[in-house]
Amino acid sequence: MANVRSIAHNVLYRVLYEDAYSAIAINNAVHKENLSGVDVSFLSALVYGVLERKLTLEYIIRQYSSIRIKKIEKGTLIVLYLGMYQLIYMDKVPDSAAVNESVKLCKQLRLYKSSGFVNAILRNFVRADKAYCLPDQQNIVKYFSVVYSCPESMVTELIATYGQDLTEKALRGILGRPPITVRVNTLKTDKSTLRRELEKQGATVDDISFLENSLNLSAAGSIDQLPQYREGHFFVEDAASQLCAEILGAQPDETIADVCAAPGGKSLYSAIRMENRGAIYSYDIHEHKIKLMEDNARRLGISIIRTALRDASSACELPACDRILCDVPCSGWGILRRKPEIRYKTDTNIDNLTKLQYSILCMSIKDLPSDSVLVYSTCTLRKKENHDIISRFLEEHPDFVGEPIKLPEGIDHIIEEEPYCLTLLPGVYDTDGFFIAKLRRRPT
Repeated sequence: MANVRSIAHNVLYRVLYEDAYSAIAINNAVHKENLSGVDVSFLSALVYGVLERKLTLEYIIRQYSSIRIKKIEKGTLIVLYLGMYQLIYMDKVPDSAAVNESVKLCKQLRLYKSSGFVNAILRNFVRADKAYCLPDQQNIVKYFSVVYSCPESMVTELIATYGQDLTEKALRGILGRPPITVRVNTLKTDKSTLRRELEKQGATVDDISFLENSLNLSAAGSIDQLPQYREGHFFVEDAASQLCAEILGAQPDETIADVCAAPGGKSLYSAIRMENRGAIYSYDIHEHKIKLMEDNARRLGISIIRTALRDASSACELPACDRILCDVPCSGWGILRRKPEIRYKTDTNIDNLTKLQYSILCMSIKDLPSDSVLVYSTCTLRKKENHDIISRFLEEHPDFVGEPIKLPEGIDHIIEEEPYCLTLLPGVYDTDGFFIAKLRRRPT
């Protein structure tokens, strides 16, 4: 029988100290250890849970430890994260099991000197009825940082941009796992048919008010094992990304360029909107992602997507397009519920990142005809990567103008912004955090 706690420890070590990506590290562990069913669920819950709550856990551990967090050996600290997380957030795990298995894990990892230390902290926490103090709400930055496990620098920046109430809503929205959102492939089926088939498979299916041909799934098991998935009746894409492709507004027989396309969801969405007529040029800098896009297009029966390896920040001729999408690399602050480890990597050089984003935007318009549409998007909440980029672009490119975004029913602007911009915050419409700007090159 697999020791899931030990596997979780290994995954967390790789993510926290070796810069592995949580989703990839979990997936690799599942295949290496041949895990299935409840073991996969338990592993995911432990890893994502600890990553989500790391700063909260550290704050509580400090209240029971005589040793400073930075002085605790890395492997021992991860054992404490796992044990404390189970005690606080996993009601189905008995307290005795959380403590005993943590001590046992120390011995399995040959952290013999740490077993007594771990045992004392966890048992004292249980004896104290799991009592702990939170920071005073008078210091709202510190309070949000601990309660929502985000660095104070991130909280400060978000409050400066969105204010206290929306920031708390966004921080609350990044806790927990995101819904599985799918786009119906109307080239092969329709929403009511797909819903009926998925419900027969045991899935719980819900509509999304602002996306006509999209669904949220739960209790669906392994998505890629569903016959409807294998037959190309749907693909998985967050609602915010789908809305971005909807705002791009691709039409049949048009030519579209998606310059940072991987993993390809917006290209797929556009191809379905176009009824598989026209041409979509989907570019990416990573060769393995090109293959992923091609495989998905083939599964969905889409033939108009033409992929190519391309660095979007370098000069390269593009075909004359009706619409161009620049979904640029970003800091990822909007997808923390998918990649919770991002919140602890706030030392990203924001200046280099915004230079790259602006370069991609400028390189993408060189061959864009007059009266054509340009959409810029990110999955971050940072003003420097969003509104500031667009403001600078419009100032330096007077031949472009903002195109007011027509929002579908069921969704509205959350903040005051230009009518050609849309900011989505986690915790408002149950989407990822996202920014979309729609521009048009002035007619000549």
